Amino acid sequence: MEYESKLRNQQVDELFSAILKLETLEECYRFFEDICTINEIKSLAQRLEVAKMLRTKKTYQDIADETGASTATISRVNRSLTYGAGGYRIILDRLLDK
Repeated sequence: MEYESKLRNQQVDELFSAILKLETLEECYRFFEDICTINEIKSLAQRLEVAKMLRTKKTYQDIADETGASTATISRVNRSLTYGAGGYRIILDRLLDK
């Protein structure tokens, strides 16, 4: 069964296609520093770290202490891990395979 995203449109398709063209960590830094604010990048990185920690069964308090994330952010990430589109699962599995 193919995944049907609620936010899919031509502009988002082009954005994701552009991201898939990035080949190195340096290219990622250059592109994301141009397209996002520093706070947006840090928020995305924080959410990924929260997801990694939730997957290892860390407590909300431990996660908040280590990442600085609010309990609302931790809860939102946890909800995505449990009921979301599976994107966190895909990337966390791939990161573990490294």
